[in-house]
Parts: sequence; structure tokens; C-alpha cells
Amino acid sequence: MGKGHAWVLGATGQIGRAAVRALVADGWTVTAASRGGGRDDRWDEEVRTAALDRDEDGALAAALGDGCDVLVDMVAYGGQHARQLTDLADRIGSAVVVSSGAVYEDDRGRSFDTQEEPDGSPCYPVPIPESQPTVRPGEATYGTRKIRLEHDLLEAGDTLPVTLLRAGAIHGPYCRSPRELYFVKRALDGRARRVLAYGGRSRFHPLHAANAAELIRLAALRPGSRVLNAADPQAPTVAEIGKAVDAVLGWETETVLMPGDASPDGVGLSPWGAPHPIVYDMTAAERELGYRPVTGYAESLPESVEWITAQLAGCDWKDAYPAMVRAYGTGLFDYAAEDAWLERYDRTV
Repeated sequence: MGKGHAWVLGATGQIGRAAVRALVADGWTVTAASRGGGRDDRWDEEVRTAALDRDEDGALAAALGDGCDVLVDMVAYGGQHARQLTDLADRIGSAVVVSSGAVYEDDRGRSFDTQEEPDGSPCYPVPIPESQPTVRPGEATYGTRKIRLEHDLLEAGDTLPVTLLRAGAIHGPYCRSPRELYFVKRALDGRARRVLAYGGRSRFHPLHAANAAELIRLAALRPGSRVLNAADPQAPTVAEIGKAVDAVLGWETETVLMPGDASPDGVGLSPWGAPHPIVYDMTAAERELGYRPVTGYAESLPESVEWITAQLAGCDWKDAYPAMVRAYGTGLFDYAAEDAWLERYDRTV
């Protein structure tokens, strides 16, 4: 017997593709909505698709029709999207909404939003529980928009039960800004050495799309108003990730460790670079949903590396991954600066 009708908003994104598959396998009838109305070739043919720009006035309400038993929202930000969902509460049985671990702040008020300020890097407890303080709601930054979304949706808990998933560093196929590119491209370019700041100890807790989909599947079965962290079973260091990527590619790289921050011209900087670990406590998800991850970082890595390599084939990395350029600039692969730094380093050891 089917579990009901699930509506997935942002279905052709990285998590959306996996969530649709997980929900179908669990017995839900699924409508997969995205801007282009496309479909993943791994979806069951019975998956319905819908083309939708949620920011068009009335578009979501019209597409939703008589409603659904659960709405899964991958692409919600800020108060406007919260109102969009709460206004449709009479047509949505419950909701599962992807938020972000970027909402947390430390005991000095530092967060992801303050990274560029002097002494701005946050120092969180390890692991970070959902009770950790968060940034103030607003519309100015990614983190403040996500917490505004959370607050406004939770206030409507009596009319719309909603599970909010505070996602870690998402990885896996279809990722638009894969952090593993940092190591994959270096290996493909034949780089024999790499430099990692903070002694290679930086940790930014990953979340594979399949584990996110499992959390979504479980939350759909257990409606309620709650906030839960979403992360993999392991939080490897950046040095460990580099070695794991090398192993997948059959490459060997010497890692040179900087004890502190990256150089002024960015040598040693990586997409995981932070002086303090970012690790999420998954106890609540295990307790409230019965969450057990379906994959781990190392075991999922070969598929991710294969995907990244395929996207790079015959293509400049900046064209293949424009989101990486926006997030980190072009200095991630400034080999001239790296070689100059290594030459100075070699003279001192």
C-alpha cells in the first residue's frame, strides 16, 4: 500500500535526485518539481514531473493543486519562502525542508558570516548540537536567511509540521561546487606536491546526497516540528580527504603542512580550510528518526571522483564549475604561487 503523495521541490538538484529515488523506493507517489521540469534517468517512469519557478506569484499554489501528504523543499530561503509554504498549510500534510549548518554561531557571536573579519573564524563545540546558538534571522546573508526560514516555519508548527535539516558540506554526484575538485584536478594535472594550511587538520563535516535522502525519507514517515543536523557518519580531516582522493585515482602526492593560516596569496587554502573543526552531532536524528547513514565518506568517494573527472573532460574547470569560482575564486589552482612558496619552503628545511 502506498504511503501517499510526496511533492519534491528542487527535484533535479543534487539532493533532490536522490530524495525522489528514496521516496519512490519507500512506496510514495512522487511529483518532482524543478525550474526546467526535467527528470533523472534513474527515476522510476511513474515519477511525475512539473516545471515550476517558485518565485513566480502563485506558481507553487497552482502547481500543487489539491495538495500533498508531504512536501520536500530543497531550495527554500528566507521569510518569503516560509510564507509561501505556511500559506499553503491547508494543502500540505507535513514538510521536510533543507536548511544549513551555516546558521550556527559560537559563544563569541562568530559564524560563517564573520569568516572574513579579523579573528572572525568561529570556534564551535565538537560536535555541534542543535541547541547551539544561531545567527539572528534576517535577509542579508545565506545564514541569516536560513534561520529566518527556520523561525517562520517553526512558528507555524500547529498548522504545518516541518522537519528542518541543517545540512553539512554536501557531496556526491551532481554537486555544483564539489570540494573534492581541489584534489581531483591536482592529481589529473600531475601535481606531485600540495600544501595544506592549519596542519591539514581542518574538518568540515560532509553530507552525502544519499544520506540526506535517507533523512528526508525518515522525516516524511514521522511528521513533526523539529530541527535536526544532517551529516555523514565520519568527518575526515582535509589531509585524510586528500589521501582518499589520491587512492581512488591511483596517484601519490606529498603533502606539505602549514602550521597556520594560508599564505597571503592563497597557498594552502582549500575548500575545507578552517582553523577549528566543524562537526555536527547526529544524536538527535538517530533518536527521533531512527537515522542510520546509508553510506560513508570513503566508500562514496569513487562515484564522486568519477563524476568530477567526467565533468572536467575537455573542459576548463572554471566552465565546468562556475559555482566554485564564485565561492573560492580562481586561486585554488594557482600553481605558480604554490611552486614559488614550495621553493622558499625547501630552502628552509
